Amino acid sequence: MKTITNCARYILVCAAFLISSCKNKQVNETGTAFSLSDTMLAKCAFSHAASKELKNEIRLFGKLEADNNKTAQVFSVVGGLVTSINVGLGDYVKQGEVLATIQSSEVANYEQQRQDAINEVAVSEKKLQVENDLFAGKLNTEKDVKVAEAELNKAKANLARLKEIYSIYKFKKGSVFPVVAPINGFVITKKININELLLSEEHEPLFSIANTNEIWAVAYVNESNISQIKENYEADVNTLAFPEITYKGRIEKIYNVIDANTRSMKFRVRIPNNDFQLKPDMNCTVSVRYAEKDSMIAVPSSAVIFDKSKYWVMIFKDRHNLETRRVEPYRQLGDTTYIQSGLTEGETVISRNGMLIYDALND
Repeated sequence: MKTITNCARYILVCAAFLISSCKNKQVNETGTAFSLSDTMLAKCAFSHAASKELKNEIRLFGKLEADNNKTAQVFSVVGGLVTSINVGLGDYVKQGEVLATIQSSEVANYEQQRQDAINEVAVSEKKLQVENDLFAGKLNTEKDVKVAEAELNKAKANLARLKEIYSIYKFKKGSVFPVVAPINGFVITKKININELLLSEEHEPLFSIANTNEIWAVAYVNESNISQIKENYEADVNTLAFPEITYKGRIEKIYNVIDANTRSMKFRVRIPNNDFQLKPDMNCTVSVRYAEKDSMIAVPSSAVIFDKSKYWVMIFKDRHNLETRRVEPYRQLGDTTYIQSGLTEGETVISRNGMLIYDALND
């Protein structure tokens, strides 16, 4: 009999606990008893529902190009034999770095002219000194002194001209011509081989160098979408090589010419490339956002919760007053979601860790 009484008491206690749990669950779901702790409150972020200009997005294909304002073509100003090549395709070079050396008879000729000019200046200086001494002893005329001065000035001018040529073309003593990098950047083309004989009238660049700390994403837009593309519009660039990274920029230039074959127009977006991950000729997609001349309530996309085939947001009034609200999204555009019904301007939503609050109230 005592055993039966104890069992009955145990059953009654369990039943009371279950009833209490159900009541607490129901209270939480109505939002009347649930309260955010200080810890949870600190982990949440809050945003106000606001009316924003309605934007749409168009995705286009293109490729990456080096900024041609930061690209240099490297030529040889002399003909001769290529004796060394110090860089290859894709190498990073610094301004003034020697890319290759050419042994040239033309450089040897310039060196001979420079030595002759130095000697001519020395001879003219001595001659002027002699004429000044003779003039002091009244053994010649002032005209003789003036002629000697003119010859010295002419010799100095010729030497200065040759020094300027040496400075411009980086000539060295002897017959070796160094091909140097005019800018910092990567070698993107190389059209020179060891022991190759170059002609002085060669018009092909030996190297092309591009500074790619910024790069262009050049995309193509069809005639039907041209009206949606305008300068300064926001654009997101994604590549096949780094699909997880979105590069943000704005439309910098529109090429107002239609390609007769593709019936498309080009535009470009400048994007940063400080880590040099992006390379010219990579394929890319460019997503352009444009305005639709309308406005709609918008919240951060992180505030919208999808559950039970419906969309919800957590409305925050204070730590003791929370509401699970069903909403109808109109469009998600990156970090922004436009809401066509369910929210009014100014209401506060939980935009970080809202799912935890939703689970606590609704599970």
